Amino acid sequence: MTYSSRPSGPETGPLAAARAADQRAPDDRGAPAVPDPRPDPAAPAAADTGLPGTTAATSGTATATAGTATAGTAAATAATAGTATATVAAPPDGERAASGPVRISSPPKPRKERDPFFDNAKYFAILLVVSGHSIANLQNVPMAKGLYIFIYMFHMPLFIVITGYFSRNWTFSPGKARKLITNVGVPYVVFEVAYSLYDWLAGRHDLEISLLSPYYLTWFLCALFLWRLSTPVWQQIRWPLAVAMGFALLSYMSDLGSTFDIHRVFGLLPFYVLGLKLRPEHFELLKRPIARPIGAAVLAVGLACSYLVMKHMSVRWIFWKDPHFMLGVGDFKGTLMRLAMFACATVLVAAFLTLIPRKRYWFTALGATTLYCYLLHGFVTRLLNFTGWWGADWMHTPGGVVAVLCGAVVVGTFLCSPPVRRAMSWALEPKMTWVFTPLRRPSRG
Repeated sequence: MTYSSRPSGPETGPLAAARAADQRAPDDRGAPAVPDPRPDPAAPAAADTGLPGTTAATSGTATATAGTATAGTAAATAATAGTATATVAAPPDGERAASGPVRISSPPKPRKERDPFFDNAKYFAILLVVSGHSIANLQNVPMAKGLYIFIYMFHMPLFIVITGYFSRNWTFSPGKARKLITNVGVPYVVFEVAYSLYDWLAGRHDLEISLLSPYYLTWFLCALFLWRLSTPVWQQIRWPLAVAMGFALLSYMSDLGSTFDIHRVFGLLPFYVLGLKLRPEHFELLKRPIARPIGAAVLAVGLACSYLVMKHMSVRWIFWKDPHFMLGVGDFKGTLMRLAMFACATVLVAAFLTLIPRKRYWFTALGATTLYCYLLHGFVTRLLNFTGWWGADWMHTPGGVVAVLCGAVVVGTFLCSPPVRRAMSWALEPKMTWVFTPLRRPSRG
């Protein structure tokens, strides 16, 4: 038995006409459908999904779309210029639909992988540094002296260009400023003290620790600290490379003293600024197939020129730290010499990068820890100095030079290895949260 709330007699009036029109066949397109203004008591209320453009359909109820009711349809879909609209189903009976907008959490962003090209470049660059320091006491061998001049012409400019490239986004934000302190400032203090103590214990000189005068290898950390602080300035100048070059050339015209090894800070500044202004597309030019043979030819010419000039050029030029009067030249000749050195170093850096592998190899991960090798290998080379190792006759031969270079590669690779990083991270990557105040989020106005 079926009960109905409607009267048993025939309906008359406008409402009856509307109901009759609504009950026409769906394919009768000549008669427009008129919605029944009266709610059907047998139909439950539609659930609110909270998403605009979606409706919940219930059985026996027509869904209204754009003001037009179509009998016998359970749900309406709105077509929008090739865009599909998702329909959210109503919650099960007895459950209440969530009110308000539905938040759809986006998947976490994938972690950006390191470019193996730059890690490979840093690994081979640090091998150049260790090799150069290893043959410094073998310059009475022509083979070693020519190679020494060749390496020193571009090995630190290479490191500095890469460092500048990865400093492009450096700002005075709290997080980056703290990392500058812990990863550059603290290692500078630690190794400045360590090398001074090391030499004192070896009986080389009286104990003297001066943080204002970098000792041995630590000059690079001091310079890097100052370069990073100046990064926002170079990002705002219209012609940063020209200005940096002007500072570098002027700095060699007078004696600025040894504080902060300021001659090296200014003298090598153009390479840091050059790295700041480089873009990924510039490195892509060096990765072209034609670039590799050209780069190899340039390096071969550079090595040959090093052997040609080694009898006529003081090695003090390639240390980038002495003013002109200490090198025995006037400002005009000295400036021309410095310009030639800047040009040669830049060309050699580009040529060296053309030979760097692009893919990931077993040594690629070692490129991320080259600072460990840079700061630690000095203890090995100085130990050899203290023990008179370089006095052995067999070392002052071409075969001895080759043996030293092979040993430098082994030592450099080991000092970049994970065990060394785990053992020395307290000094080079210290966790010093206890020193800093808590980071504060900027207040919203």
